[in-house]
Amino acid sequence: MSWKKYIGPGPLVAAAFIGPGTVTVCTLAGVNFGFDLLWALGLSIVATIVLQEMAARIGLLAQKGLASVISDTIHIGVVRYFSISLVMLAVVLGNAAYEAGNISGGAMGAELIVSLPNLNIGQFKVKLLNLVIGAIALLLLMLGSFKTISKYLTVLVILMSLAFITNAIVLGPNWRDLMTGFVPKINTENIITIVALIGTTVVPYNLFLHSSLVSQKWNTLSELKYIRFDTIISVVLGGIVSMAIVVTAASGKAIDVNSAADLAIGLEGLLGVFAKYFMAFGLFAAGVTSAITAPLAGALVVSGCFGWSTNINSKPMRLSIIFILGLGLIFSSLGIKPIQLITWAQVANGILLPLLSAYILWIINKKSVMKNHVNSMFLNIVGGIIWLITLFLGGWSIFKVLN
Repeated sequence: MSWKKYIGPGPLVAAAFIGPGTVTVCTLAGVNFGFDLLWALGLSIVATIVLQEMAARIGLLAQKGLASVISDTIHIGVVRYFSISLVMLAVVLGNAAYEAGNISGGAMGAELIVSLPNLNIGQFKVKLLNLVIGAIALLLLMLGSFKTISKYLTVLVILMSLAFITNAIVLGPNWRDLMTGFVPKINTENIITIVALIGTTVVPYNLFLHSSLVSQKWNTLSELKYIRFDTIISVVLGGIVSMAIVVTAASGKAIDVNSAADLAIGLEGLLGVFAKYFMAFGLFAAGVTSAITAPLAGALVVSGCFGWSTNINSKPMRLSIIFILGLGLIFSSLGIKPIQLITWAQVANGILLPLLSAYILWIINKKSVMKNHVNSMFLNIVGGIIWLITLFLGGWSIFKVLN
């Protein structure tokens, strides 16, 4: 049996959540709280596997993306328009915020090597590097060649990930202290970081992206085992990378994180003077890869909700991609520090998650869609617990922000 059958969109989904946001938020978590928030990443990995498997199963059974399924299964007028509007608003605005973080993060990495001037457009100072990264992502998406380029960029992201994993091992953290990090600790100081960690791992737009890509690659129930293998392996490996970043930051010399240079400090013990360049290429690659997947997923949601073609060369897809990417560029040009922008994008995702996971739990139990492959009682209990946790954390973070 060919091993290629076991490899699907999982690696792309993992590469999408190991973007500049993951590197930044995990580094902040390690610098500010040591190993204390490793439990949040552990919870995120479990939640991601459960939700991504459900989204993928919906894509396989329905043979269409999650957005199209939501549009097709809600028939009551007011509820239908409210639900579709809510999903579109949440995903489009969330993806635009996430895109701003991707663009700013990629530019932050590139700034370690090259320096380009700012452009004054009205009252805004636009970083030329932001425009360059936005233009690269748009060009690749418009040409339809993003899949090929993404493979090469993903290799760079993997190399950066391996550096963090190796570095975490070389640092030789105290294992007793490390294990205490898996005991949940929540307080007013760390709540925003906890929500950001969950938001950077359980990425809402990945649920839509995954279901659409699964429906394009697999089409028979016998292939469900390949989907599950692809999902579990990819998410677990991505989670290990995130934990390695936290361990590296907690054991490193950085005392604050305001730039890519601060992110690179953690790798100096392993890479020495090359740490800066390694981080630059890694962040740039992570930024561009995620800058491609965010508007693509958002466009799939918009087209799916309205029943339009989800072919990347179709007019609705192209216009949606340009709109979301353009919003991301605008958000990234408002003079906000990239680190702050990236962190708040993750918080926005953490807040959107309860809404989207509720829709998934509802659809996965509809026999009209899932036939005999609705959730078992056990999966519903696990899914319900995950939903309650995300609802609680999202609500608490909103309260914290408003106050």
